[in-house]
Order: sequence, then structure tokens, then C-alpha cells
Amino acid sequence: MEPIYVGVLSVLPPLIAIVLALITKEVISSLLMGILSGTLIYSIASGLNPVVGTVDTAFRVMVTKIDVNIILFLALLGALVAVMAKADGTRAYGQWAAKKLRSKRSSLLATAALGAVIFIDDYFNCLTVGTVMKPVSDKNKVSREKLAYVIDATAAPICIIAPISSWAVAVGSNLQVTGIFDSTLSAFVATIPYNLYSLLSIILVVFLCVTGWDFGPMRTAEVRADKGFLNTTADDAPAEPDPEAKHRGTVLDMVIPVLSLIIFSVLSMLNNGGYWGDDPAYHSIAAAFGNCTASEALVVSSFGALVVAFALYLPRRVVTFRGFMDAVTDGVKSMVPANLVLVLAWTISGVCRELLSTGVYVQDLVVSSGIPVGLLPSMIFIVAAFLSFATGTAWGTFSILIPIVVPLMSEASPTLLIVSLSAVLAGSVFGDHCSPISDTTILSSTGAGVPHLAHVSTQAYYALLVAVCCALGYLVGGLAGGSLLVMWCVALPCMLGAVFVLHLRREADEQ
Repeated sequence: MEPIYVGVLSVLPPLIAIVLALITKEVISSLLMGILSGTLIYSIASGLNPVVGTVDTAFRVMVTKIDVNIILFLALLGALVAVMAKADGTRAYGQWAAKKLRSKRSSLLATAALGAVIFIDDYFNCLTVGTVMKPVSDKNKVSREKLAYVIDATAAPICIIAPISSWAVAVGSNLQVTGIFDSTLSAFVATIPYNLYSLLSIILVVFLCVTGWDFGPMRTAEVRADKGFLNTTADDAPAEPDPEAKHRGTVLDMVIPVLSLIIFSVLSMLNNGGYWGDDPAYHSIAAAFGNCTASEALVVSSFGALVVAFALYLPRRVVTFRGFMDAVTDGVKSMVPANLVLVLAWTISGVCRELLSTGVYVQDLVVSSGIPVGLLPSMIFIVAAFLSFATGTAWGTFSILIPIVVPLMSEASPTLLIVSLSAVLAGSVFGDHCSPISDTTILSSTGAGVPHLAHVSTQAYYALLVAVCCALGYLVGGLAGGSLLVMWCVALPCMLGAVFVLHLRREADEQ
């Protein structure tokens, strides 16, 4: 299949996907319609049958773009999460932690720390942290709204800045499609300091945990929690583990598999990157990480962690063999939606780049339009934030925008390429963080045991504050030629100053 140039028609597939996503609030059907519209344009322009050619081309591109390693990794990760829950390891850890953490501040900081440690995947994060920390936070009268916020703010924002995570692999696969970067991992790592939304969100979480300077509806929830009203859901009951495993699970049943996953991930990536190979050019850690194929390494590490869990649980009869395998099956099933979104996102990226030359057209259009390139990072952040909030998916958002933004900025302003790519990722995380239809938002409220709309309404004030400061940072930083120092000197003081003013205002109102 040879690429063709169809001018303005080349932007129709992503536009159709975006508009349908905004209207339907459903990303799978929207991406599918975007794919079919693109292959229809290609079929007509190439003289193919408009019916058979459209469908055949769509599946041809899909087959060539599927990354089996990523699909396997997500499936194995889902299995590991389900197995740990079955073994009662997460609940045992929570009961142990409740005896060690005796204040609201310590329990909140421990929740944030656990969220930071579990950086492999946001689903894994949300599914684990809530279960583990609820007993601790309840004992110290932390509102469920605050618990859900800390969980949510250390899920996607952590995963998108962790080089070893499902998010890093997903971003890397989209970067690889563009063909711009020699090392997608190095490109991903380069975006981390510029990812203002994620970093500022984490800073705000720690700041609020330490100071207790909550504002808006969150302050009301915390005052209510001090009186013993935590605002739990009616069905807030942890899932029952394997009946034969009840009371047998220990802290190590969660800690050991998680640590093994992290250790295996690092070792697998180093081995995959040639750290112990024959080429001395890759005998440094940085070079090996830059040379590795992360998706292959993560498959090995997730399988290794699952083997460790098997060897840890079955000889002690923490779970039965059948219970273990049932949990594996349930965990794999839980990852089917995420895998489906990825496959469709890879496909529409391939249609746009390799068939319709969308990137070439958008490059020509923007370069000739006269829009100051310094404004583009802030504009890109706002577009990504709006789209991700409306659709509730970060992966779908950056899968649509990366194939457009990366070729565009590599031609229009190479110095702003990494900044603009970071703006895409930051804006995508904003929607995943606070959209009411986001998977992680839903999982965070479920994991914390708080009514979903209560979590959405209390978190929105914090998320919007960070997003506004990010937009200002990208605006000024873009005009300053992509200066990292300028961005941070604008965004961070803006956020902390706003929190201080809101704190003073709240104290004045309460007096």
C-alpha cells in the first residue's frame, strides 16, 4: 500500500474520530469510524473498490500495526493484579499499615508514596492503592474524597513520567509510528521535565498532604470527616478473596510480587538493551535503556512476577490452583477494553501517516499559516486537555494527536518538538485525571469507596487549578523558545501562590 497525498481530506479521519468522541463520549466506535473514513478516502483515491477496499485496507493496516508485546504485557499485568487480590495480599498490607500510620498526615503521605511506587500501570495503581489504604485513612479520619483524589493524582500523573510503565510503552509505540525518533524511550524520557501537569499535580498532592490547606468542596469533606462522616458508598465492601485463602494472606503476598515486577522490569530492559551483550556501546545503564525495546522487556517481567506469585501462593495454599487460574482469566479479561483502544489507536495512526500523508499536509498548512510557533505548545495543551476530558481517555487522545503534532513540530520548530510533545501528554493526562468518564477516575472513586460524583466534584477544583497554571507555563515557555526554567518559574509559583491565597480566604471565611 503506497501513500498518497489527498490534501485537506487527510485530516478528516482524526477530525471524525475527535468529533464523534466528543458527541458520543465513546472512544472505541469513534476511532473505528475514523479508521474506516480514512481507508474509504484511500480506496477511492487509489481506484480500489469503495466497499471491499475500505474494509480490506483497514484490516491490513491493523494487522501491521498491532504490537503483540504490549497486548501481552497488559494481559499479564491484569492477571497479576487479580491474583494478588485473590491471595488477600492487598488487604493484609492495609491491615498492617493501619498499625504503623497513626495520623492523617502520615496516612495521606503513605498513600501518595504507595501511588508513586506502583508506577507500572494506572489500573494497577488504582486497583491496589485504594484497597490497601482505606483501612488506614478511615482510622485517621481522612475523607474518602481526599483519599480518592490522592489515588487519582498519583495514578496517571505518575505513570506518564515513569519510563517503566504501560503508559511509557503506549507513548513509545505512537512515537515509533511517526518515524522521527531513533530511540522512542529516550524521546519519552526527554518529555518528563516538561510534563507540567503531571509534575505539578504530584507537587500539589504532597503540598496539600503536608499542610492540609484544602479548599473548595474538599475542605467541606475534610471537616465532615473530622466529625466521623467519611462519605462511603453503600456497596463499599472489599471483594472476597479465595475462601481457602481467607486470613492466610500476608503483607509479603502483595509486596513480593510488586517488587519482583519492578526488579524484573529493570533487569529485562537492561538485558534487552544489550547491557550484558557483546557491544560495549551499550554497557552503560543509560545507553542500554535507550537501546531497549521496552514492550518486550515488560512482557518478560510481568510473566516473571506472575511466576513468583504462583511459587509464593500455591505451596502455602494461600490460593488453590484453580483459584489462581480463575484469577488469571479474570485479570486478562479486565484488560480487553484497554487493548482494544490501543489496537484502534495504532490503526488510525497508520492510516493517517502511511496512507494519507496527514502529517505532511498539516505541516505545510501550519508552516504557511503564519501562526507564531511559540503559541503552539499552549494551544496543543488546551486541545489535548479538552479532548481527553470529553472522551475520558488519555491513550486515545495522545494516539490521535501525536502522529499530527510530532511531524508538524519537527518541521515547523524542532526546538519546540519535545515541549509540544510534552504538552500533548500533559493535556491527555488532565482528562484522564478528572473526567467523570475516565477509567482511572471511576476506578479511583471505586477503590476509595466514595460516590463517584463526589470524587469528581471535589477533585475538579485542584485539577483545573493545575491545568490553568500549566497553560500559562507552556504559553510563556513557548514564547521564550521552549525554556524549561521559564516554564517552571511561571507555573510553579502561580500554583503555590493560588493555593496560599485560597487558604487565606478560607481561613477568613471560617473566622
